[in-house]
Parts: sequence; structure tokens; C-alpha cells
Amino acid sequence: MPLLTKDFDYHLPEELIAARPLAERAASRMLVVHKASGEIEHRMFRDFPDYLRPDDLLVLNDTKVIPARLFSDDGRTELLCLDRLSPLEWRCLVKPGKRMKPGRSVSVAGITGTVTEVFENGDRLIRWDAPVDLEKHGHLALPHYMGRDDELADRDRYQTVFAREEGAIAAPTAGLHFTPELLEKISHAFLTLHVGVGTFRPVSAEVVADHIMHSERYVVSAETAERVNAAGRVVAVGTTVTRVLESIGRPVREQRGETDIFIHPPYQFGVVGGLLTNFHLPQSTLIMLVSAFAGQELVMEAYRKAVEERYRFFSYGDCMLLV
Repeated sequence: MPLLTKDFDYHLPEELIAARPLAERAASRMLVVHKASGEIEHRMFRDFPDYLRPDDLLVLNDTKVIPARLFSDDGRTELLCLDRLSPLEWRCLVKPGKRMKPGRSVSVAGITGTVTEVFENGDRLIRWDAPVDLEKHGHLALPHYMGRDDELADRDRYQTVFAREEGAIAAPTAGLHFTPELLEKISHAFLTLHVGVGTFRPVSAEVVADHIMHSERYVVSAETAERVNAAGRVVAVGTTVTRVLESIGRPVREQRGETDIFIHPPYQFGVVGGLLTNFHLPQSTLIMLVSAFAGQELVMEAYRKAVEERYRFFSYGDCMLLV
């Protein structure tokens, strides 16, 4: 029998959704899942280095979240900048989109943007008559489940301490737990995958294998590729790192491209040997990836235990280590 999307469902009380971060990044709890034995431990994130071997390499995503959400001057239109093709030409998700046909305009901070094209999926190509300063006028596109607009504190906390390559709409949330002091103790390398709006889109297909995955841009440097190939075990920080490395396969090589890889059971991993990740939405592609790594039954059992033990869920929540 093929796996169904509903096989990755679980009950989550709303009060377990973390709407705001903890006061300290590294104060999160960490649920540890041992793939081979099926053992589940309840630890703290500060214990993370205890689970690493001397020849492990930690790989992190250094993408930087941009304040990609804009509102029109009249308050009637919301735009999400998906891709800046040039300073004046952006691909955007527009709400409401029906009235934004080719030739229609919108004003942001007194700057006029005109729709020049409507893509098949509904995105709009907008040409501005002057550059729009996202840092000044934009907002972070926080996930809908937080139930709030972004605040000044999110500019710091919805960003990893090692973020440097601008382009993400959403944060690579498994990396939010790290501090510079912790990273100094661990052998690590970086790659870049710009997390797009597709990460929020639900799986609509009834059968898992029928789902069509979104595409995201990535960059792997020659140095990172060399270090990954030389490592005894690669521990990926997050599903984004996992998707990039598994897209390339062994030997990992310097590469710049796009990936639409959809990892779900019974996928066999070729590069990643350990995974640190946050808790994910029910029936999402992310929980399916984690289930491919450690087994659907074990992962769903771990989620049930996390709910019982009242872990904090999603982007600002606690984490899970699978080894």
C-alpha cells in the first residue's frame, strides 16, 4: 500500500505552537531519536555536542532572511517578494491577486510598481519605477501559525547567528538554536539554500508520491564539498541542508543550481548520516523527509511523545536530533 498524506498526521494542541522565541537561543529542549534501537531521549540542546563523533562534520545553511513582505500605501494590497530579478524587477506573490492584472499598478512608499506579467502559478512580475528598500519598508513573512505580525525583535531572532547570504523568505529554523560559542566547539561547514514560500505550502495530494515539490536555489562551495566528502559522518542542520546534499549525492561537488527533490519513505540516504531539525507541521513534506530518515512509525511515535512532554513546536520551538 502506498503511503498516504494522512499517515503523517498528528494532534497538536494549539498552546504548544511557539509564537515567540525563548530568551536564550540555546535554551531549547532536544528530543533525541536513535534510529537503530528506536530509543527516544529527552535532553537539552546544550547537550548536542555529546552526540557528535570526532570525525563528524556539521553542515549548516547560511541563507539570510530578507524582509520580503510589503504593503501598499493604501493598505489594500500585500506583496511577497519571491525573487529580485533586478533592482527594479521582482517576481511577487500578490494578495488579493485577481485585480492585479498586467498594466495595473501598486504604490509602496511612494514608488509605483506595475504588473508586466502574470505567471501560470499566479505569481506577478512587477517593475518598479525606482528601487524599493526592503530593509526600510519590508516586513518579515513570519509563518501563519505564529498568529502575529513581525516585531523588531524578530529581525534578530528569526535569523541564524551565521546568516550571511541574503535571499530567504523563511528561516532555516534548525539553525536558530546555535550560538557563536557553541559553533566554535564543533567542526562545521556551510552551504546556502534560499528557503522559499513553498515551505509553507501544504501537501494537497492524497498519495504522498503524487505531490509535486517546489524548487529552491542553492550553492555549495568547493571547500564545503571537499570537507563533506572527507567526513566520517555528515550531520545536517535542517531539512534544507539535507535536500541539497541528497540532491547532489556522492561525491558532493561544488555546485550552484536548483533542487526540487522530494524526500519521503522509502528514500535511501546517500550523504546525510545525522539530522538536527525542528518539529514540523502535520502532513508536511518536512515531516515526510524526517520519516524517510528514521522511519515513519518511529518518527510519528517521537512526535506523540513530544506532544505528551509538551515540547514547543515549529519555527521558534524545540528541536529533534536523529542519529
